[in-house]
This record gives sequence, C-alpha cells and structure tokens, in this order.
Amino acid sequence: MNTLSATENLAAGVWQSGLAQVVGGLVVVFVLIGAFWLGIRINARESKKPKPEEQPHRPDTGELPGEVTEYRRPAEMPQTDGEHRLMPYQLKESGTETSPDPPSEEKRKWGGISSGGFGSGGTGHGD
Repeated sequence: MNTLSATENLAAGVWQSGLAQVVGGLVVVFVLIGAFWLGIRINARESKKPKPEEQPHRPDTGELPGEVTEYRRPAEMPQTDGEHRLMPYQLKESGTETSPDPPSEEKRKWGGISSGGFGSGGTGHGD
C-alpha cells in the first residue's frame, strides 16, 4: 500500500533520477559566472596602476625623505641658587639636545653594573 501522494511520488522520482542535482548544479554555475562578471565590471571601474616612470623616486642623496641623522646628548640642567626653586615650565622641552660631533667611545660603551640574565646564577647587582 502506497501512502505517498502523487506530488510526493513525482518529487521523489525527480530526485532519484538526478534531475534535481543537475538543476542545482546549473544554478551554482550561473551564480559563479555572475560573480565573475561582476568582479570584472568592478575592476574595470578602478583607476589604472601607475607606470614605473610615474612612481616617486628617492632623492639624489640616497637618504629616505624625512630621515635625519644626528647625535644626541643629555641636556644640561639649569643651575639656580639655593633660595629659589626651578619650576617645570623653566625646563627645556626634551631631556636631550642635538650635538654636531659623535659621542666618544667611552660614552658609547655601557659602563653600568652587570645585570646578568635571568637564570644566569648571578645576583645582578655588580658582582
């Protein structure tokens, strides 16, 4: 005894015959073709890539634009007499100032305490 209606029998027959899979595959193919076509249209509306001669070039000096090479040294602390305090607005903006000559070899070397590395066994306080 068949409990399925005629419509359900037709739908089951179509699915079993493979017609539904073919139609579904064609829908997927058309969606992919449409997406590809839309991508081509969007790409055509974008501005063109610049040619190599239109690209910016480095200056003749070889340095990068905006690059500054300078030496820095600690700024001197202004001295006051013992009666007047130095107020924050009387200090310079930065703690360093430019110097025309490079620092000496002794100033460039680390002369502080040996801190030791983690797990090195040392106390890290000038042993």
